Amino acid sequence: MPRPTKCRRVQYSPDYLVFKPAGVPARRLKQIDLTLDEFESIRLADLEGLYHEEAARKMNVSRQTFGNILSSAHNKIAEMLVHGKALTVQGGTISLKNERLFKCNDCGAEWSKSFGTGRPGYCQSCNSENICRIK
Repeated sequence: MPRPTKCRRVQYSPDYLVFKPAGVPARRLKQIDLTLDEFESIRLADLEGLYHEEAARKMNVSRQTFGNILSSAHNKIAEMLVHGKALTVQGGTISLKNERLFKCNDCGAEWSKSFGTGRPGYCQSCNSENICRIK
C-alpha cells in the first residue's frame, strides 16, 4: 500500500489555467493535467531559479519529492509542446499559502501579512517587538 501524499505548500494560484496551441479548437485537442504542485515546482525552480533543496523547503516536501514533482511537470509540458496538446492546471494535494499570521505576546493582537513582504519588526497595536508567527 503506498504512503499517503503529503500536503504540498503552494504560494500562488496561477492566473491562467488552460494553455493550448493557437488556432486549434480546444475540443479537438487531447488534454494533459498539470497539478498545482507541479506548476509551483516549475515556478520555483525554473522561474525563480531556486535550488531544489530550497524550493523543497518552500513546498514542505523532501528534496527527492521536489525533484520527482519537477520531473513530472517537465515531462507534461514537453508532451504538450511537442504533440500539440492542451494543458490545464488543476488539482493536486496542496495547501495554498498566501498569508502568514503573527501574534503579539504582550497585547495578544493578531494580524496577517502576505508572503514575500518580510517579517514584521513590531506589533501593529502596541509597537512591542515581542511577536511570533503563529501560522
